[in-house]
This record gives sequence, C-alpha cells and structure tokens, in this order.
Amino acid sequence: MTSRADSSGLYDAHARERIVAEPPKRVEAPERTAFERDRARLVHAAAFRRLAAKTQVVGPETDDFVRNRLTHSLEVAQVARDLSRALGSQPDIAETAALAHDLGHPPFGHNGERALADLSEPCGGFEGNAQTLRLLTRLEAKTSGPDGRSVGLNLTRATLDACTKYPWRRDPANPKFGVYDDDLPVFDWLRTGAPSGRLCLEAQVMDLADDVAYSVHDVEDGIVAGKVELTRMDRPAVFATVRDWYLPTASDDELDDVLAGLQAQESWPTRAYDGSRAALAALKNLTSDLIGRFCGAVQAATFAAGPGPFIRYRADLVVPERTRLEMALLKGVAAHYVMQAQERIDLMVRQRELIAELVTALLDRGEDALDPSLRGDWREAADDLARLRVVVDQVASLTDVSALTWHARLCGRGA
Repeated sequence: MTSRADSSGLYDAHARERIVAEPPKRVEAPERTAFERDRARLVHAAAFRRLAAKTQVVGPETDDFVRNRLTHSLEVAQVARDLSRALGSQPDIAETAALAHDLGHPPFGHNGERALADLSEPCGGFEGNAQTLRLLTRLEAKTSGPDGRSVGLNLTRATLDACTKYPWRRDPANPKFGVYDDDLPVFDWLRTGAPSGRLCLEAQVMDLADDVAYSVHDVEDGIVAGKVELTRMDRPAVFATVRDWYLPTASDDELDDVLAGLQAQESWPTRAYDGSRAALAALKNLTSDLIGRFCGAVQAATFAAGPGPFIRYRADLVVPERTRLEMALLKGVAAHYVMQAQERIDLMVRQRELIAELVTALLDRGEDALDPSLRGDWREAADDLARLRVVVDQVASLTDVSALTWHARLCGRGA
C-alpha cells in the first residue's frame, strides 16, 4: 500500500532510502511514512533528551522560564513544520531536521563549541553541525550495518540531507562545516545526487526557523530576565553590536528605519515590562506576531519566485532582505544586553577552562574514564589523534551539569 506522503511522487525511493535497508515491521502498528519514522526515532534518542540540560543563551539552571536547547529545538520545529506545510513540502522532514539541529552542541552552548574547536584542532576541529551528523549516523545507537558497526538512527537520505546545514568539508577559511573527515563515507552517501554545496529546501526551512526562533525568543528571555527593555534601548550601542555580530555594513539610518518598522507593529510594547500576567500575555502576542511576520514574508517571497514544487532541489527558500535585517536587529538586541554582559563573559572564561581541563583529564585516564558506549571507539582508535576525537565525542555529549560533575570527579574541584 502506498503511504499518503509518498503518493504524491515528490519524494521518491532515493529520498526514502536508508543507509541500511530495513524490512517491514512485523508487529501491528499504525501506518507511518518513512519520514514519520525518522521523526519518532529522533524524539526517542538519548541525545535529544540531553538537550533539556544544555545552555541556549542563559544557563538552564538559572531560571525556570528561560529556554534550554530542548525547548528551543521544539519551538524551531514548530516554526519549521508550519512553514514546510504552507509551502507544500514534507513537514515531517523539516520538523525532524529542526528537532535535530542542535544535537551536536556541547555543554555551555556556543562558548563550549569554541572551546572544543580549539582543543580538537589537531584531529580536524569541532563544529556543532558536523557533530550532529556524527550523532545521527554513528554515535546514537539504533541500527548496525552488515559489518556490525553503528549507523546511528539509520534515517532516510532526505531527512539526513535536511539536517545538513553546512554541506561541505572543513575549510581553514570557513569555521562552519558539516562533516568530519572520518564521516565522509556517510556524508557522500546522503549527498548522492545533490548539487555541490547547496542546501536542500527542507534544510533551508530548518535554518530559517532557527533564525526566526533565535531572533524572537532570545529577546523574550532577555525581557523576562530583566536584561532587555524594548521601550528604552540604547540605540547606538545596540546598532554597534548588530554591526559587530551580524551586519558589518549596516548604517545607523538603515537600522533606525528597520527598528521603526518593527515598532510600528501593533503588539510592540509601549510600556515597561513588569512581570504581570497582562505583561506576559502582551509579550507572547509580540513573539507570535513577529514569528508570523517573518514566516509570512518568506512564504510570500518564495511563492512569488517560482511555481514549485517546493521540495529538495527543485526550489529555494526566498528570504526578503528586509526580513533578514529585522531578524538581525533583534538578535543584536539580545547580543548586546544578554550575551555581552560582564558577568556572562567572566563565566564563559571559566567554562572554557573547565572544558580544557576535562579533555586533558580524559586523555590522561583513558578508556576506563569514558562512558561504556565510547570505550570500544577508544580501543579501536589507531593513534592519539583518533583518541582525541573519542574524548571530544565524550565531552560534547555532556550536559552543562554533567560537565561540572565530571570535572569535579576527574579534576578534583568544581567550577
């Protein structure tokens, strides 16, 4: 029987192929498409659960309201699913890619990523998106190949391709990349037939949904935490941060015009946030309106660019320049008031030191200090560089709290 998502013919057998062929399920269960199975595997993965204790912007232990990597991923997934469905592509693919997009992030957010990138330079570097591919196709146990080696969750080609935000190898000129050298075989398999360096449309949807959620929700968290007040911003300082972090050529006049456009939105606050239920409701209305504003503009521009179908490599997502500017401005607000706060900068220094000490301790102690699932990789490692990669896999898997616990146990003191 042909499943409902496959009957359109838009996602063919090539898109639905898995690394290891799987026989039909023998147990009776509700009919599911290949892409619905992918989503279920991701939701039940241990790496996905660990996101609940990993930093998004503010540490998950600091406040009950702020987002962690898991809640952020769920919100990105909702945006991606809605936009994908509106475009007529397969929403389960975009949603699974969104749920998976931060799996490879280590403890302490981008700060931990930078620390591991420096420490792993000798063995090929570290990048959260390349680590995500490694988790999905190797580290997360679900299926093994004929040789007995893990192929991770054994997701379909279309889903793995959608999870690949940077479909290229490491380049010294570009810190962003999507695959380590020892994962190239599976990368080459999933990219079979794909134009070199081009993201499939579903990956573009995932990336846009991440940008939308990031730009809106980090500001929301900053407001509730008392660090951001939209009714009285230091415009010169915020604009300088926008240029420093996101838009180096943007002028004050251009950013003033973009901000004026956002402020003209009916739900933009006109009074200071006071934490009341009414203020919380107003803030939620603002975030909802901003998400609708950005996604609506992208949907309209994408439809205007061509007839579709809007799937894989038959179309591209179109993000209007004005929408890019609006999102970058909001990200700049969060960057200035939250990410550049002095207490956060001081904490980040200590976090990087902790990760470096933890990597050194694990290299010194060897196999017995690792999780049982990684000890076989240590034994099979051909040299010190391969063993360093195993240690990086171990540290990257830790949550913020478990990194502190492991450090206290292996290094004899806490953070």
